[in-house]
Amino acid sequence: MTVKEIQAIARKLGIKVARQKKGDLIKEIQLAEGNTDCFDTGFDIDCGEMDCLWRDDCMPAKK
Repeated sequence: MTVKEIQAIARKLGIKVARQKKGDLIKEIQLAEGNTDCFDTGFDIDCGEMDCLWRDDCMPAKK
């Protein structure tokens, strides 16, 4: 997912997007949606969230 697409999702949730890195925005979106902010934390081996919107960005080699 592109940064612009992520920024659009963040804006819809009322998250300020200025000067935020892609990973930080994704974590804020996860929290705003009531999920764990687990993006890119190194726990991808244990990840069971197969329908996660961020899965391809978080675990690109393990599709």
